[in-house]
Amino acid sequence: MSLDLSRIQALCFDVDGTLNDTDDQFVEQALPFFKAVRFSLPGRDAYRAARRFVMWAEAPGNALIALPDRFGFDDELSKLAIWLNQKRKAKIKVFRPIDGVVELLDELHGKYPLAVVSAREEESTREFLHQAEIEKYFTCVAGALTVKHTKPYPDPIYWAAQQMGVQAKNCLMICDTTIDIRAGKAAAT
Repeated sequence: MSLDLSRIQALCFDVDGTLNDTDDQFVEQALPFFKAVRFSLPGRDAYRAARRFVMWAEAPGNALIALPDRFGFDDELSKLAIWLNQKRKAKIKVFRPIDGVVELLDELHGKYPLAVVSAREEESTREFLHQAEIEKYFTCVAGALTVKHTKPYPDPIYWAAQQMGVQAKNCLMICDTTIDIRAGKAAAT
């Protein structure tokens, strides 16, 4: 299936792994464990093992995140995430935009309406956008509770498209996981 660039009227961005460098942060968090068991690793390469683990865990992790939505208790889990986020406020949170993201958004801004479509809760998403100084680029932010169902359902893309004044089938989902891709494909039909 080829991409028909002529139909693209708006862009929807995922956050984790697309705008925010969460993959490297997760590798850094996993690295101490892999260093501790380095003796058992092929080539004794703890960094490579941590990177592979993070990449391997991403798809099942995203599938687990989608389960509460499917069974109708995502609102409660999102409220718990918001509460935990507020409890951690005392700790300094450092978000790292992926290299080149700010320049890309600057280039795209004004050419397309831009939206954020994330399965994370809205407060930490907005916190990232603010800290990275990129909130000004986005028309809207769809978080975990913005609509009834989050990704992989197309609902947040439909909502973002409506906010941007375009049809969902004319939005391009810019993302890094199969959950995001599934949502984008479902919205394009």
